This record gives sequence, structure tokens and C-alpha cells, in this order.
Amino acid sequence: MSKTIFITGGTSGIGAATARHAVAAGHRVFVTGRSQERLRALLDSFDTTQQDQVDGRIVDASSWDETDRAVRGCIERFGGLDVAFANAGFSARGDLGSGDPEKWREMLLTNVLGAALLIKATLPALTAVRGHFLFTGSTAGRKVYPGNLYTATKWAVTGLAESLRQQVVGTGVRVSNISPGHVDTPLWAERPDAMMEPDDVARTVMWILEQPRNVDISEIILRATGQAF
Repeated sequence: MSKTIFITGGTSGIGAATARHAVAAGHRVFVTGRSQERLRALLDSFDTTQQDQVDGRIVDASSWDETDRAVRGCIERFGGLDVAFANAGFSARGDLGSGDPEKWREMLLTNVLGAALLIKATLPALTAVRGHFLFTGSTAGRKVYPGNLYTATKWAVTGLAESLRQQVVGTGVRVSNISPGHVDTPLWAERPDAMMEPDDVARTVMWILEQPRNVDISEIILRATGQAF
């Protein structure tokens, strides 16, 4: 059955890969991101037979007004909302001694507040259709890297996902936290040896969405073969 899927951070990496898989499967997709150039490139990458299935908007994930307007725009464009995917996030360089406090602020607001704002903006629509809320977590939300504030944001996402899951028990809304390990994205200052592609994570997202309504994949961890932790 065709669904309408809203994806933050949807113009590159895991978000863009998920958008491509979803459109190919016949779903409607609304993506958000911060780069007009990347948004236009993604939208233009779909062939003419798919153009009516995909749309997007420039949004700062940490802004309530922009997030709320984008969600309402998605609902107006496609007539509803079935899936919300809080995927936007990034890692600031440096450790707790050398990092840039302003980058820390932006990272915390995007990775944690951004997910909470998307919950608030989409929960009424998702509750009405017994929809699905997904998070991009991380294995960093299970293991602490020395001096790395990014890991704290992903621990927060792990907790936020479980908090939402408990809140919506009995409503029919499902909640899934997808926690990938090393993925080949611009996040890395030094490229690890063992890495997955964004496409690998996107296929996992699609598998979760294909489960029957009586199955709720609350959390899934996927690692590159050979990743040490």
C-alpha cells in the first residue's frame, strides 16, 4: 500500500537513499534539508514518471516554525502523512577540550531537538492513521567515544525513541530506532576501514516499513562487516 513519507535530512546520505528506494516502491516522499543545491539535485534526479511522487523544502530541523510549516506543506501536497523519519543530524569536529561550542550547539539542536520537533509536528497526523515514526540513531548511541559529544546526542535519540514508543502505546503508532554503525557519509574526519553505504541502511528502513501492522520493530542495529563494536 502506497504511503506518504516525510524525511528530514533527506537531500543526501541515508535520507536521500531512503527517498529513492521509497519512490521506486511507489510511495510519495517529502524531503527536507538545508542546501537548496542538494535539494534541487535530488528532486531533478527522479524521472518524469516519478515527479508527482516527490517534493521537498529547505528547512532548519531545529526550527519549530520551519518544521511545522514543512509538515503541513507535505500534508497539503500529498493529502496526508503515514511515516515521519527523523534522520537529520551531523557530528561536530573536535573533542570536549578542542571542539567549537557553537558547533556543539548546532549539533545538539539538530540531532536532538530536531527529532523532538518532528514528533510534535507529525504526531497528530500519524495518530489519525496509525502511522510510523522512525529515527536515525547510531551504534554511537550504545558506545561512548572518548571526548565525543556526538555520542551523547545519539544516546539522547535512543532514549527519545523509547520515550515516544511508550507514549504512543495503544494508539497504533509504531516507533523504530535504526542504529547504523559506520556509514560512508561526509561525517567522518578519518575514514574507517569497515563501512556500509547509505543504500544499505535505506534498504533496512524499507524492510521495517514493510512489516505488518501487528509487528513493531522498536530498534535495529546494523554494522559494517568487520566493524569492531
